Amino acid sequence: MIKLHQKSYIAGEWVTPDGTEFLSINPATREVLETYHSCGSLETNAAMAAAQAAFAEYRQCDKDQIADFLNTVADEIEALGDQLLETADAETGLGLVRLTGERGRTCGQIRAFAAIVAEGHWVQASIDTAQPDRTPLPKPDLRRMMIPVGPVVVFGASNFPFAFGSVGGDTASALAAGNPVVVKGHPSHPLTNELFVHAMDRAINHRGMPSGLFSLLQGSTNELGGDLVRHDQTRAVGFTGSLGGGRALMDIAAARPRPIPVYAEMGSINPVFIAEDAMATRGDEIAAGLVASVTMGTGQFCTSPGVVVTTPNEGFNQWVARGLSEAPRGLLLNEKIGEELRSSLRAVAGRDDVEWLNPVEESVEDTLAPPNCALRTSAAAFVADPALQQEIFGPVTLIVECDDTVEMKRVAGALDGNLTATVHATAQDADQAAALIEHLDEAVGRVIYNGFPTGVEVCPSQQHGGPYPASSASATTSVGADAMVRFARFVAYQDLPDALLPPALQNANPYGLLRRVNGIYSDASI
Repeated sequence: MIKLHQKSYIAGEWVTPDGTEFLSINPATREVLETYHSCGSLETNAAMAAAQAAFAEYRQCDKDQIADFLNTVADEIEALGDQLLETADAETGLGLVRLTGERGRTCGQIRAFAAIVAEGHWVQASIDTAQPDRTPLPKPDLRRMMIPVGPVVVFGASNFPFAFGSVGGDTASALAAGNPVVVKGHPSHPLTNELFVHAMDRAINHRGMPSGLFSLLQGSTNELGGDLVRHDQTRAVGFTGSLGGGRALMDIAAARPRPIPVYAEMGSINPVFIAEDAMATRGDEIAAGLVASVTMGTGQFCTSPGVVVTTPNEGFNQWVARGLSEAPRGLLLNEKIGEELRSSLRAVAGRDDVEWLNPVEESVEDTLAPPNCALRTSAAAFVADPALQQEIFGPVTLIVECDDTVEMKRVAGALDGNLTATVHATAQDADQAAALIEHLDEAVGRVIYNGFPTGVEVCPSQQHGGPYPASSASATTSVGADAMVRFARFVAYQDLPDALLPPALQNANPYGLLRRVNGIYSDASI
């Protein structure tokens, strides 16, 4: 059993900052678990200086060293055992079953990054050999590959304390690409953050990595996040959270004397479209699946289906409303999320053009155990007012009723950027489905057919991102193999002697990579 000390961690040292006090609270019992203090500019400067120093050493590690290190991180997370699960459950109320699965996903994605690093192809090596006799001008020898960007700041998320927490996907992908990481731990689960640091510290020491490779700054203040993004040594930012928080970091990064990229995954309503024959033949089945998806994790998934678009069907509306009313109430992660949910629900349900299909009397208990809500509006109202597209973070879905396929297409065409969009259809709905998908793939990162958006498979073909406001950089993904390339950049080397080139670009191809050589992919030496 690891003894926790309510501290932050900077380059191998445990530190106790003297900033603003904040609390670890059990959302189920509202019991105060521990007291922490926020880091400030002193800790920010120390962590970033250590990260920059570590970068010079870490970038010289070969691919096998980095892969071994990442595998060791995963091993050490698993070695935390039940203490990690029980601590996270006390801070989040997510339950041991959910957290056990999320731990498996987290360690699996770390090991997946390790395998990608060991394979080596992710650097996208490309070689065009010299043609000194070419006329009218000689052609130089040009060789290009991806290299790490430098110290990366990661903001841990509240809703996935493992998979997008202190040592989650953003941290793992940045480390895999060759960068040191400074994490701002989410203040909702500081004890869980501290446990992850113990795993990381052991892995760093076991594999002989530089101490500044990883730091964790605990804190609840916006000033801490702003200072990390503004810091001269920060080269990129990974963020998973609200649209307001992500946009604030984007603006700070853009206002720097030397702007840096912020890879933010933010708000999404993940619309679900139901075609006519699908509704007629299995509307009850779709309703049941929708209810399960909306209530999963108390609606606190970035892929929760917040909007359903279909033609009017009272039976379907009743199935959804009854299913949500009968489903057990879940627990929200913290009071701030609960207060924002209540405020958003009041604003939307109180509109003249919105009907609450399963209303309940408001209770103080609703703050952390909210009702599962079904709302209804018209397509005309939805298209006319962008406010109806704002994400309500919780177990709430809005049914948008359309007169016909033309109006459904109009709704699809009016959508802001989203992570996902879903189409439920049958073979008889082929034309309608094709017409919808033609609009949807312009607005989302993932199009789903006859499924539901909750559940994100971690694999190379996954795309977890989308046009703004779903994410800040729609060409990138925060899940899957290509998450690494967010924290790397291309460099071309012209006419360098072979001995001065990185191994991935040397003539002998010592890593055995599949490289693009004079336009043809080959793993042969030159």
